[in-house]
Amino acid sequence: MSTAAIRQLIAGTRQHEADQSSLNQYLQDQLERLHPAIHLPAVDACSTLHAFVVAYIEQVPDVLDAAAAVAREAGIEAAIEPVLRIAEQFFLQPPALMAGHNGLQGLLDEAYLAHRLVEEVNDRYIAHLGQPLIPLDTTRANLIAHQLIGEPFANQLDEAVHHALTGLLDEASFAQPSVQAYRERLAAPNTVAAWQRWPCLSQQLGVELLLPQER
Repeated sequence: MSTAAIRQLIAGTRQHEADQSSLNQYLQDQLERLHPAIHLPAVDACSTLHAFVVAYIEQVPDVLDAAAAVAREAGIEAAIEPVLRIAEQFFLQPPALMAGHNGLQGLLDEAYLAHRLVEEVNDRYIAHLGQPLIPLDTTRANLIAHQLIGEPFANQLDEAVHHALTGLLDEASFAQPSVQAYRERLAAPNTVAAWQRWPCLSQQLGVELLLPQER
């Protein structure tokens, strides 16, 4: 898997969109509809949302490269590569339901698909091994992106993710000796320390999501 094409697509779209205000207008329209749990700075909220969307999109190839690197190191590349290729295809060959979604707004949808796919993979690793495949916490960022995309379309994207993972990373995948050896390395102090260096994406970008138990 190569993420160079994804990076090129993102860069080209950003350059084209620099002369347009379509994303800003879209985000401005969304501000009044956002869930009250999403906290934005009182000043320049739209610019904060714009920075969040751009970073959320641009982080996809970094996350996919990190996942591929971890998989190679752990000897579980055969199990992970098909999943990462699906995330890559979400950008380069978007599913039919993405028709008509263009520019950075369209890339937001595609980034949501990729980030949600990785989140689902992480959830399966947590369930089987007690640790995610990669430690970046995108859960809150994905919930914020879900809100920005809006329902029911965001729910359709979630369904596309679940459908894409059908038959992948099943019980047999986690029974492989290489995966079991990786489980033992997860508890090593240097692994735990490395995990703690990956912050929550939404907090990095100044967008807070307060979950019910935190209010």
